[in-house]
Amino acid sequence: MSISKEQLDTIEQYDEEKRLSYLLQQVVSNKEVWILADEHGCVMLNTADEDCVPVWPNEEFALRWATDEWQDCKAEAISLNKWYSRWSNGLADDELALVIFPNQNNEGLVLFPEEFEEALLKETKKQSRK
Repeated sequence: MSISKEQLDTIEQYDEEKRLSYLLQQVVSNKEVWILADEHGCVMLNTADEDCVPVWPNEEFALRWATDEWQDCKAEAISLNKWYSRWSNGLADDELALVIFPNQNNEGLVLFPEEFEEALLKETKKQSRK
């Protein structure tokens, strides 16, 4: 599904909680999480307290970050099965957090892998009831 620039701009203006909700809905519906990566691995963002892996709900939002120092990065989809089986534990083992759907102002909620997984499972249950 392609998203217009206007839709991208509008959705990106959502507050952090609303972007989290949008991301969870999209990730569960499409069964994939999007990251940016280059030949060295996935892109990282740093907060005052945490090293974070940013995640996006789809390719278009991830690619909006592929500029300047990250212009050589590619958007990569990670299947939810792979996320649950490898990424959640791997991120926790490496003491990394996630920044959820950061906007162009570098704003996004920071969640730990187990919190993100819990939110995904909750959204999965919610969607399966529909």
